[in-house]
Amino acid sequence: MSDDIKEILKDTERAMQKSIEAMENDFHSMRTGRASPALVEKLPVEYYGADVQLLTLASISVPEPQTIMIKPFDPTVLKAIEKAISMSDLKLNPNNDGKVIRLNIPPLTQERRRDIVKQVHKRLEEARITVRHSRQDAMKLLKEYEDESMITEDEHKRGKEDIEALTKRMIEKADDLSARKERDVMEI
Repeated sequence: MSDDIKEILKDTERAMQKSIEAMENDFHSMRTGRASPALVEKLPVEYYGADVQLLTLASISVPEPQTIMIKPFDPTVLKAIEKAISMSDLKLNPNNDGKVIRLNIPPLTQERRRDIVKQVHKRLEEARITVRHSRQDAMKLLKEYEDESMITEDEHKRGKEDIEALTKRMIEKADDLSARKERDVMEI
């Protein structure tokens, strides 16, 4: 295999992996009925006129399975954090005692679970599309290399097979992550 094809494969794998990681990060912020710091850590909070992620403003812990505790590093930001949580689509009521904010995570209703599963499926399809676009870009590049006689016809064919195998592997990985998240959401 030529160095050109190896480079195309490496770049394609890197792009596909980023798509999968982005999907996985989105899954972490989806509610499952259990408390998790990932649920709120990327929440934008207005801090001195700029939106800042909550995890940079406070320590986030899970003292009990159904409770998230947020302790700001700067007590003056407590109201802003409370407002950001209230305005978010998490549908959680913050309990502010003047020092920390506690979020009680209620159990999910069956209807809400189905809605979250729909979001999981939508996000999975977005990741699949991105992976396929990466495959398409790699295939175009291989064709260009063959047309410019940078690689042989056999190398082109082998490169296509390798890219197809990589695509299949990445889509299976995305499917596995999605299935795991779906089980997690539907678990009572």
